[in-house]
Amino acid sequence: MMSGGYTSIDNQKVSGSVPAVSDPSHVAVKFTDSNLQTFPPSGAQGKISGGTQPPHDADDTFSKPGGGSQPGSGEPQGSGWFRTFTIAAYKPYFDVDTSDIIDRLKESLFPFRGTFTEKTATNPDLYGPFWICTTLIFVAASIGTFVTYIAHKLKKKEWDYDINLVTWSAGVFYGYVTVVPLILYVILKYFSAPSGLVQLFCLYGYSLFVFIPALCLSVVPLEIFRWVIAGVAGFMSATFVALNLKAHINSAGERWFLIVTGIFLLQLALAVVLKLYLFTVTV
Repeated sequence: MMSGGYTSIDNQKVSGSVPAVSDPSHVAVKFTDSNLQTFPPSGAQGKISGGTQPPHDADDTFSKPGGGSQPGSGEPQGSGWFRTFTIAAYKPYFDVDTSDIIDRLKESLFPFRGTFTEKTATNPDLYGPFWICTTLIFVAASIGTFVTYIAHKLKKKEWDYDINLVTWSAGVFYGYVTVVPLILYVILKYFSAPSGLVQLFCLYGYSLFVFIPALCLSVVPLEIFRWVIAGVAGFMSATFVALNLKAHINSAGERWFLIVTGIFLLQLALAVVLKLYLFTVTV
């Protein structure tokens, strides 16, 4: 039946298409099946749809070492020395959890075990050393400021905040755990007893952890007590480094004793410097 130029369809079941009509001005439109109602589509792979692989552009850059570029990606990845300046080069050294950090901190407090390098040989980290040094900087600045403030107030003298305490602490701690392992790395390589550079960074970083409680105990206003605390902390730190490197340096021949002794004395010298600058209060 025609009414007003339109065709009425009586008692017909429409499943998604409009049947053709006799009028040539009408065009048949056919709707094809689509999976737009399903999100995400069944073919998608990712964490949302239950798949195990994330998108390539979100993960492969950091998980795959490589030179050249990934297929289908417009950004080439670094190779050789260029990877040193990428985040991917340092990601494995921060791949630790809380239990790993706690175990390594405990090892640094029991220096006579000498098993730290064995336990971290396959997975040395830079996360712990970075935060140990950062914590030391803030603890040294805050404790040093508090102790000097109390000392000045007890003697009723004017007190001024020393901003150089923060910069000096940052230079000492960050510089020590960077420069000393680099020099030791070159020395060990010269004596044919090479060690991993990151492992040396890791060892020296954790060796400074004992100075955190030592700095907190320096609030006690007894000079002899502060000398004892600094000496014990320095001895523990020096023993921790020396014993963990002793087994490795034995392959250097007869000079291994001189190398270990130098490492031990250098760590003690750090403790003396910290005592004279951070553990000493002058009014």
